[in-house]
Formats: sequence, C-alpha cells, structure tokens
Amino acid sequence: MVRKNLKKISKSEKLKEFIKKYKVPPEYLSTNRKMVSKAVLIGLFIAFIPMPMQMLLVLAMMPFFKFNVPIGLAMCWLSNPFTMPPMYYMEYLTGSFFLGSKPLEVEMTLAWFSENLDDIFIDLYTGTLFYSVVGSLTGYWLVNHFWRGSVERDKKLHRKDRKS
Repeated sequence: MVRKNLKKISKSEKLKEFIKKYKVPPEYLSTNRKMVSKAVLIGLFIAFIPMPMQMLLVLAMMPFFKFNVPIGLAMCWLSNPFTMPPMYYMEYLTGSFFLGSKPLEVEMTLAWFSENLDDIFIDLYTGTLFYSVVGSLTGYWLVNHFWRGSVERDKKLHRKDRKS
C-alpha cells in the first residue's frame, strides 16, 4: 500500500513541476526500493544520535549517498522533543551496561545535564552507536522485506487476473 502511494506521488505532475522549477536532481525524490530503504537507513541512524540539527546532517549526506531525501528527513524526526528524553536515557543505560559502569541517578533538567555531561558522554554515545546501528539496519531490512513482499503479492494478483 505504501509502495503504491509512493509511486503515485512520484508520477504527480506537481512534483515534476517542482523538480523542474527548483532543479532538484530527480534521484533525491526517487521512490524505488533501494532509494527508500537507504533513506530509512540514513534517517534512522541519525535519529538516534543526540545532537542538534539532525536534519542538516541528513542533508549533508546527500552528496555521498543517493537516497530519497524527504523520507530520510522524516525518519530523523523519530527523535523529537517527546521521544528524546526516553531515547537518550535508554541509550545511556545501554552504554553503561556495555561498558560495565554504574549509571548515575538522572534528573531531567538542563542544569543536571550541563553539570554531568562529562560523566555520561562516553556511556551515552556507546549506547547511541548500538541503537543507531541496530535500529537503522533493522529499518533497512524491514523496508526491503515488506517492499519485496508487496511486489510478489502484486505479481500473484496480476497472474491470477490474467488467467481469469
């Protein structure tokens, strides 16, 4: 279903006019399986990184990797003001577990973070690396798996319709 909707949007006349007007390379808006799965991979990888302006990092990846940029940007919105505190806390706890350090008692205040950033930095980014890699690779695999399944279902339905 999502695949079909993406295909409809990519054939839209408004989108074609937008590409022509702003001279956007069409591969950055392409909706094939490879472009979408790479966008999910890059967007999710960056979404788990605790840093400001994640969207700019997604855009900075454009010259190095060809991917569907709007989907990549949308994936980095996974971390938003509502999801950031639990995500980063879980990353910190996971990093502390992997490094064998005792986690600090966390207070959700800016003052606490500014005072203790040096103490939690390595643990936080160790957990970040784990979740970025595992989350982005899982997203990449899921997009490929469901996209291929969708194509196979469509082929079966098409063959069934042709026989009738």
